[in-house]
Amino acid sequence: MSMASPETHPVPVGAALNPAFSSASPDPVFSDKRDYLLRQSGIARSLGSPFVGEVLAAARRQLSRAPALEAMIAGWPGDPAAGAMSLRLNAGLHALARRGTFADLSALYAGSHQDFDRAIGEALELGERTLLVWMSHPTQTNEVRRSSAFMAALAVLASRYGLPFELLEVGASAGLNLFLDHYAHDLGGRMFGDPGSPLQLAPQWQGPPPPQAEVRIAAARGVDLRPLRLDDPHTRERLMSYVWPGDEERSECLRQAMLLARDSAPVVDRANAVSWLADRLARPQAPGTVRVVQHSMVMQYLPEDDLHAARETIRAAGRRATPDRPLARMGLEWDRERTQVSLTLSHWCGDSEDGERATLAICHPYGASIDWLGMPGDSCASA
Repeated sequence: MSMASPETHPVPVGAALNPAFSSASPDPVFSDKRDYLLRQSGIARSLGSPFVGEVLAAARRQLSRAPALEAMIAGWPGDPAAGAMSLRLNAGLHALARRGTFADLSALYAGSHQDFDRAIGEALELGERTLLVWMSHPTQTNEVRRSSAFMAALAVLASRYGLPFELLEVGASAGLNLFLDHYAHDLGGRMFGDPGSPLQLAPQWQGPPPPQAEVRIAAARGVDLRPLRLDDPHTRERLMSYVWPGDEERSECLRQAMLLARDSAPVVDRANAVSWLADRLARPQAPGTVRVVQHSMVMQYLPEDDLHAARETIRAAGRRATPDRPLARMGLEWDRERTQVSLTLSHWCGDSEDGERATLAICHPYGASIDWLGMPGDSCASA
């Protein structure tokens, strides 16, 4: 169904630098985790979505109408920010609205009325079973605008090595960010990818542009505990439900990406990230290619032991890298303090066991803006 909602406002360049814009910024200790819905409500407003802010605030006020859901939220294990607790609930309510399950909820999302408590309360009470299912699964998103940050990082690598890339993505979901060379990217006035693509991505850019270099993707493959198939209409609807209501640009980018990749999306294996990485990185690398491990907004979900094992596996593969078979890792993740989203790049080519590492940019959480910092030169640069 088609929906409209109250106007949203773009987040300015550099917004990710401000803790107020961080959906994972450091939290006070909540004696009642139900109140985290109110914190996320404020964050949604600061990110430019007063509608989502009102939805979450109404959900907190009306939560007692769904006792099983209320108990799940009150007893949420661990950090509700890291587990995206509020975003799961928001997506479940959005899904009910898109399906037309409850007429009053759909009317609210269409902008036909402003009685959030009435519509959200009914949806919580009568749609509780569906919402419990949404709450029990990790977030499944493909924010394709984040692929522009990856394209910028690949431009840095392409300028150094002049070689094609083999991409390996952890937490790939439906694999849309592995399809990045099929999109057009305007990065600080320089074009990358397919200039004729129906998906034109142009994040707000601050700083000098990335190096002008040809980015060639030779192979791409991903892994996810629950890979999503784009030929399944329920999968497509699930991805759309995670887009905030009223954010038409995000919605349209996702629609276009799903259409482009529907019949030829990269393979996404169903497996544990650590074992999959160990297997893929142990396989012989084609000479004359740069093998790149990429990940976005996924490391916060890995158990500490898995996170440590994944890092060690990548470092071990980096120590085996050579100038003809370099290895790189690029990540778009919250920083340790959870105050900003950083695009980091590490790469190895055999000159040093530690390789080279830098923070290339500070980015908007959903890829709307990139504050480019760049990477200093290193001994692996090609002539």
